[in-house]
This record gives sequence, structure tokens and C-alpha cells, in this order.
Amino acid sequence: MTMGDETPVTTLILPVLIRPILSELEKQDVSASQTLRSALTKAEASHPGLAYDLVLGILRKGDLTVNMNESILRLQGAVSDSDGKYKISILNSPHFSKFLVVEYRLNRSEDAFQELNRKSAALKRILSRIPDEITDRKTFLETIKEIASAIKKLLDAVNEVNGFIPGTTGKQSLEQRKREFVKYSKRFSNTLKEYFKEGQANSVFVSALYLIHQTNMIITTVKNKCE
Repeated sequence: MTMGDETPVTTLILPVLIRPILSELEKQDVSASQTLRSALTKAEASHPGLAYDLVLGILRKGDLTVNMNESILRLQGAVSDSDGKYKISILNSPHFSKFLVVEYRLNRSEDAFQELNRKSAALKRILSRIPDEITDRKTFLETIKEIASAIKKLLDAVNEVNGFIPGTTGKQSLEQRKREFVKYSKRFSNTLKEYFKEGQANSVFVSALYLIHQTNMIITTVKNKCE
């Protein structure tokens, strides 16, 4: 995998792995943390996948072997709830302009938007449990049921928000994004069927990451049309 590949893990390295580390650094040195965050965000925007290549290079230098898909999926569970709070806290920083901050949380106060926040965070949180539960068949089957329910609830929340989207073009954009999400949901379901036949856990991790990415893209689309 190289810089700019259209794979879900490359889009999630920065928000899921690197930004939480920089948030911890901010407790000790605010200026250094914000400078690094700004530089990495700008670099990633110009060269998608750069953050992934950076982490991969460090792992290779240390002769370390890590399943990045599994690790990022597991880490996602730790950032879902705090994502919005962290982004809001830095929007007024002189080191940032708003468009540079990739945030997967809506700031609108209406119930429909906040419900979409909750449902997207809930789905990502459930998906993040997969690496820990996939080897326990009984537990994993229950988790799959939770994922199916969370997907339905997320789609219902998207439908509610659609009524707030101004203009026909905006509504069409969100509908297209929803169709993409449904497509990857079906792929996830098919991947699960293959897993129970062949036992390839990494394929499930990748498919789950695609679902997380598509969830983030729904939030991004709504933000672009309503905020």
C-alpha cells in the first residue's frame, strides 16, 4: 500500500491514531501539539495517505509487524465519543482554519443532527469491538445483530436529516452518499458470510473500516450542505 491508495485504513490513520496522540501532547505543550497537528493535517490534505506511509515507515524502521486494519479498527472505539469535543476545542485556535479540521461530528443543535451524531458514533463503537469478539462465535453473532440494528438506525437518522438539506442538489448528494453506505453494508454482510466459511478475519476488519469510512463521509456530506 502506498500513499494515496483508496483504502479505508489510509483515511483513518490521522483521526484515529495520530490526532489522539497529539491531544495527549497538548496537555504538556499546546504550541508544539497544534503546530504538528496543523502541519500533518495540511500534508494529509495535499497528499492523502501520507500519514499512513509515515506510520508504516516507523514500523518498518523498528522491524515491527502490526495488522494495521485490526489495530485501527480497535482504536476507533476509543475516539468516537470524544471526536466532537476535541474538534470544537481547537476551531478557534489561531493555528487552524476551519476547513482544515476534519471532523466527523455535526455542530447543529437540532435533534435530527444530534441523533445522527449519536447513531454514527454508536455504529463505529460497535464495529470497533470486532477484533476482540470475532474469535468467540456466540458473542460475535450477537455483535453482528447489533451492527445490523445500528446500520438501520443510522439510515433512519440520515432520512430525518435529509429534510434539513437545502436544495435538490444537496438532497441528491446525501442520497448518493446513503446509497454508497448501503452498498458497503451489503459488502460487509457478504464478507461475514465468507468469514464463516474460510475464517479470514482480516477481510472482516477491512470491510468494517470501509463502513466506518462511509459513516464519516455521510457526516462530511451533511456538514458541507448544512454548516
